[in-house]
Amino acid sequence: MQDGRCLVIVEVRFRGSKSFVTAGLTIDKRKQRKLIRTTAMFLAWNAQFVNKPVRFDVVGINADARGHQSIEWIKDAFRPNDASL
Repeated sequence: MQDGRCLVIVEVRFRGSKSFVTAGLTIDKRKQRKLIRTTAMFLAWNAQFVNKPVRFDVVGINADARGHQSIEWIKDAFRPNDASL
């Protein structure tokens, strides 16, 4: 997805009512590194995006006991430097 000049990589997570943490908080360092590596491969194959800034967002979908869902969008959720590559 693009937001202005920025290429946005969006990770979507879902958590049901029995989960102890919200979906947005489930992106650990391992998953961040995996997303960063996958994005690097994507950029290697898609030269039109190479010079664009990249942002990593997380969309969390949380369900309560009644099945009602809420959406949490965390823009710029993490940066490659934060993932300790």
